[in-house]
Amino acid sequence: MNTRPYQPAGGPPRLMPPDPAIHGAMGEAGIEAMIRDLYDRLHASPIAHLFSPNREEAIRRSTAFFVGLLGGPPLYHQRYGSPALRARHLPFAIDEAAKEAWLTCFREVLQEAPQRYGFPRSALPGFEAFLEGFAAWMVNRGPG
Repeated sequence: MNTRPYQPAGGPPRLMPPDPAIHGAMGEAGIEAMIRDLYDRLHASPIAHLFSPNREEAIRRSTAFFVGLLGGPPLYHQRYGSPALRARHLPFAIDEAAKEAWLTCFREVLQEAPQRYGFPRSALPGFEAFLEGFAAWMVNRGPG
């Protein structure tokens, strides 16, 4: 019997990192506001059960991760160590439907991101492409 977790075809994605100028435009406060709005949507979504009931801690961790990812200081590494996100997400059943629900929530937030948080409009396509590859790598349950 194979006890290895499901791995999406092709292995880890080769992703272009988001434009580091995003942090400069948004700042930590803008990124946190974006993540708070994301969690509002996630907690009202069909995948709400996948997220910690400790919403504030989840927002702090996600904000720290995205600050570093978007060109700011490596807050997640400084506070929590290596993200190892795929490993951290293995206990949660993430299938294609969950991936799509997460992406839908993030896409909704990004529609308002330039006006609400100062997200550079020119950086949106690259960030959305990054999120799609990132979300695909978090899938840990195969079909059927």
